[in-house]
Amino acid sequence: MLSFATPLAFLLLLPWAAAVWFLYRTGRRAGVLFAATRRLPVRTAGWRVAAAALVPPLFLLGTLLLIVAAARPRTTLARERRSVNAIAIGMVVDVSGSMEALDLSPSQQEWKTRLEVVKELFATFVGARPDDLIGLVTFGGYASTRAPLTADHRALVHVLKGVEIPRAQTDAQGRPVDQEETLTAIGDGLATGVARLTDAEPATRIVILLSDGESNTGIITPDQAADAAAKLGIRVYAIGVGSNARTPFKTRDLFGRETIAYANATFDETQLKTIASKTSGRYFSVRDHDGLKAALDEINTLETTRIDRQVYQRFDEHFVRYLLWGAALVALALTLNMTLTRRLL
Repeated sequence: MLSFATPLAFLLLLPWAAAVWFLYRTGRRAGVLFAATRRLPVRTAGWRVAAAALVPPLFLLGTLLLIVAAARPRTTLARERRSVNAIAIGMVVDVSGSMEALDLSPSQQEWKTRLEVVKELFATFVGARPDDLIGLVTFGGYASTRAPLTADHRALVHVLKGVEIPRAQTDAQGRPVDQEETLTAIGDGLATGVARLTDAEPATRIVILLSDGESNTGIITPDQAADAAAKLGIRVYAIGVGSNARTPFKTRDLFGRETIAYANATFDETQLKTIASKTSGRYFSVRDHDGLKAALDEINTLETTRIDRQVYQRFDEHFVRYLLWGAALVALALTLNMTLTRRLL
């Protein structure tokens, strides 16, 4: 079946039709009166005049073919409907200041922040679920939708790689400005993730919520967000990252050199366990790199919902022939116009 990838290109036919009317409009033409026309030669039109007459139709035909090429005519070679196992997943990731901790690093020779580890393992998780619709929401002091539900996982992973921990700004006197960016609004993040799943096509909808569990700001409380998820039938799989032990962080010494220092971290599992329980989900406690990988691997075995998708596998593109012929005719018309008639169209 013939179709056009960019049918809006046919709007160019409007100025093309106006050009046809302009070149071939009828009306009174200017002329010169001759006295005795019988004394003129019988044949006065040379090959240059004939060539000049060919210029307008060649140019118009060439531009018409270029317009068809811009519309990209193509034939569908393979189109089918198939059933796939798919669910809708909202990834809700904490990007507050606590995600700078280094306790999820694979080893002490390869220090990585919690967020860096999460991004790497989430990218692997996304790659293992090619048929799912997956979205991304991040939250610190505010919740932000980084990617709506999408089957374009390459674009999703690209967005995920660009996620960073916001830094608290300071004014000229060194006082903190908008320090709330470094806080943790779990309720706002979860509510935003739930809202993005509301109209999802798959019947199975889940949220993977990853945080240190200590909510200290936000408009919506975690309990309110969990209640909303439960009413919509959205399960929340909560991953608690961290511990109450001394935790390594990157810092700089008096000479500006990067070093590792340890500080007391806070970790509240109770809130995350409550969210998972209210939504009939599960809670995973993660203390290291392998623990996070195991949690994501287990979530990867979730139930799925079979949905029908129409798949267009391959197209036979036809625009090249129109492009080549159109460009050739336009070039020929311009060549004749400039070398023979030496006038505008």
